[in-house]
Amino acid sequence: MRKYLKFICITLSLLLIIPVFAGCDSKTKDKDVVTVCEVTHSIFYAPQYAAINLGYFEDEGIEIELSNGQGADKVMAAVLSDNVDIGFAGPEASIYVYNEGKEDYTEVFSLLTQRDGSFLVGREPDSDFSWDKIRGKTVLPGRKGGVPYMTLEYVIRQNGLDPLKDTTLDNSIQFALMAGAFTSGTGDYVTLFEPTASMLEKEGKGYIVSSIGRESGEISYTAYFAKKSFIEENQDLIERFTRAIYKGQKWVEANEAKKIAEIVAPSFPDTDIDLLTTVIQRYKDIDVWSSDPVLNTDSFELLQEVMTQAGELTKKAPHDKVINNTFAEKVIKE
Repeated sequence: MRKYLKFICITLSLLLIIPVFAGCDSKTKDKDVVTVCEVTHSIFYAPQYAAINLGYFEDEGIEIELSNGQGADKVMAAVLSDNVDIGFAGPEASIYVYNEGKEDYTEVFSLLTQRDGSFLVGREPDSDFSWDKIRGKTVLPGRKGGVPYMTLEYVIRQNGLDPLKDTTLDNSIQFALMAGAFTSGTGDYVTLFEPTASMLEKEGKGYIVSSIGRESGEISYTAYFAKKSFIEENQDLIERFTRAIYKGQKWVEANEAKKIAEIVAPSFPDTDIDLLTTVIQRYKDIDVWSSDPVLNTDSFELLQEVMTQAGELTKKAPHDKVINNTFAEKVIKE
């Protein structure tokens, strides 16, 4: 009898515990875990971090798992190999893949930045900088074939110089190592994203002399993309993801630099608020963030023109194939 009562007690205990675990499992299933690989970790992508830290993705039933690809080519490789769901890099990566004739190519579905976010950094302060000053000098531009490199070449041409003859673009140094190489004495100028550029300036190791984004104009710069098959199979998810990004874009547009800095600060624990505020204001001043996720034809064509001039593109890709504005257009009409 005692054994029987003991068995009943144990059984009842298990029955009480099981719903608890079931409840936890149900709660987990309520959220879609989405893996996103970003091209680099930079305050340049403030609307994304605002959307994450303000809970906009959570509101859409999405949990973001963010990783750093350290290069558009690596981000694209992660997407094509199904190691991540969504890539975040320059649309040029999707143009390359489409032109290769891949059947399940990637579609760009949400734009975040509409200008180049890099700055030209020199060794001395230069309030009267002109592009003629890089004549005969060595510039560290990043990876050849990447949008920062190609946009820099475009800006050099727009200022009457030939990037192949009038200056030396040393692309032998990896993107992540450029700041260290510059402070160690390599090159006369370097192109850097924030907050790295402002950190060098604060330390007196380099000085921002020009904004590449201001010089180049609006261009399809950084956007979210996924394999065509993934988008077709997860349309509701892509729509919710795009809505969260759009909320982040509108919030950043509506708020001052200091408030934005406070919100995105958890994503940059090693950067102080004052520096973040300076960086964000600098980006606001050049209108670097798109106010909505739609990727328009003009900015896309400018990107392809920049790529063509750089010798990296021999055939332009059609906007209606590489760009999928369906979800962006829907969320901004809500």
